[in-house]
Formats: sequence, C-alpha cells, structure tokens
Amino acid sequence: MKSGFVSIIGRPNAGKSTLLNAFVKQKISIVSWRPQTTRNKITGILTDKEKGFQLVFLDTPGIHTPKNALGVYMQKVVKQSLDDIDVILYVHDSGRELTTKDIELLTETAKRNKTIVVLNKTDEVTDDKVMSLIGKLKDVNALSIVPASAKNRVNLDIIIDEILKVINEGVQYYPDDMVTDRTMRFLVTEIVREKALKNLSQEVPHGIGVEVTSYSERKQSGIVDISVDIICEKQTHKAIIIGKNGSMLKKILTDARLDMERLLESKVFLKGYVKVKEDWRDNTSLLSELGYNKSEI
Repeated sequence: MKSGFVSIIGRPNAGKSTLLNAFVKQKISIVSWRPQTTRNKITGILTDKEKGFQLVFLDTPGIHTPKNALGVYMQKVVKQSLDDIDVILYVHDSGRELTTKDIELLTETAKRNKTIVVLNKTDEVTDDKVMSLIGKLKDVNALSIVPASAKNRVNLDIIIDEILKVINEGVQYYPDDMVTDRTMRFLVTEIVREKALKNLSQEVPHGIGVEVTSYSERKQSGIVDISVDIICEKQTHKAIIIGKNGSMLKKILTDARLDMERLLESKVFLKGYVKVKEDWRDNTSLLSELGYNKSEI
C-alpha cells in the first residue's frame, strides 16, 4: 500500500485542525476561532484499505513569533514536524491577504519539502478572491494549489489525490481502525481546554493549562471518572474561570463532559478544580508537567 507522513502547517487560525478532523472524520484536534489553539503535534491517521493507502497527518501549532517559553515550545513542534515527512500541506485562510512574509515562508518551505498549498475557507470568500490568491502563489513552486473548505468538506478528495501522487509504497504504520496515537488522557485535557477557549473572555484562555489528575473506569458499569486541574496565571483569572456561584466552571465542564461521552461512548463523571500557578507558561518545570517538554519533541 502507499503510506506516508503529511505535516499540516500554516499561520494561526487557518483551519489546520478542522482540516485534520475532516480527513479522519473524527474530532481529535480541538478547534477554536482563537489563534494558537493547537499547542502540541496532533497525529491523525487516515487508512483506506480499498484504495490502498495510509496517510499519517501531523497537525501543528500556528506559525508565530513566540512571547514565552510555551510559545518557543510550540514553534519547536512546528520545526520538528518538517523533518522526516513526505509532504507538507501549507494551509492558508482565503480570507487573509498573502503578505510578503507568507510568500517568503512558503517559498522556503517548498524548497525544503514537497508542498501542497491548501487555500482553506473558500466558502467565506468570492471566486475572484481565490483566483487572486492563486495568482500571487504562481512563483512559490508548490506541487499544487487546492482551494478547499475543511468545514464543508469541499475538495478534500482532491487534496488526498494530490498527496497520493507524490508518496511511495511503504508499510502500514498503524492498525486499520486507529485514528490517532494520542492517549485518552491527552484528548481529555484538550477537550477541557477547547471548552475554556470557547466560553472565556479574551484575556484568559491562552493562560490556561489542563492536567488530568485522575482517570479510571468502573469495571461493571463502564462509567469513566475523570478529575482535572485547570491551571491559570492570576487570581483574577481564577475568579473569571469559576464565575458567579461556579457558573462558568460548570459550563466548561458540562460542555467538556458531553464531548468526552461522545468520544468514549460511555457515561462520564467529570470533576474540575481551578489552580493558580503564576507565569506557568515561562516555567519549564511546569510546562513539562503539563505535557510541553521540548526534550520529548
């Protein structure tokens, strides 16, 4: 069968995680309108035995200038994801203009790796806008440029076909029914963080980390008991996360629990506590505890 590794990169909020979820037809990477939602490399596995291929997609944090140790970690994740891969999908939000920096980055990327440009969110712009972007990309030397809408699953098959043109026959890396190599504990932390991003105000979410403190399944009933700590940087943020009479924390945990139950296909009891750890995003020890260890990339 054909098999290969495909790294999904691009600016923050270009729709990389939505594209990954659309490929594997399951939500394994959290989605938010806020930039820098993705912090880790998320692996998504698409296997089609009938067509004879397995593609291993790597969703990465958005490319940006880091402002703290967490940001440095995220950019190292992006850089490392370009090594030992077969194809790069460079995702661009069609609603954004292509800057000189975008063109330079894309040109350099295309020199290093086989690169397919995905012009995402075409459902939100005119055809003239898409054609204008394609014209500006004519000298990038990409393998192809594919207008698409990950949200509406438009042209995903074309992207897959373009990838299959340039990858070789190889081994099957993962079992047929596996869609990610991430643990359930990791997915739990991401789901809670997604709901925090969705429900909280502008200044709080990027200062939030999530740690699973306990995870167990009851043998007879199959009910899953989960406890998490939501980490923030300031006492004022803690108050916002908890909300009046605990209303905001309850909303975050309820939204997260419903997603977990769909993912696990089981009843979930979810508890959450809010803890303050000042400047944790610049504390390498705390970053490591929360799963952001540069040495493990």
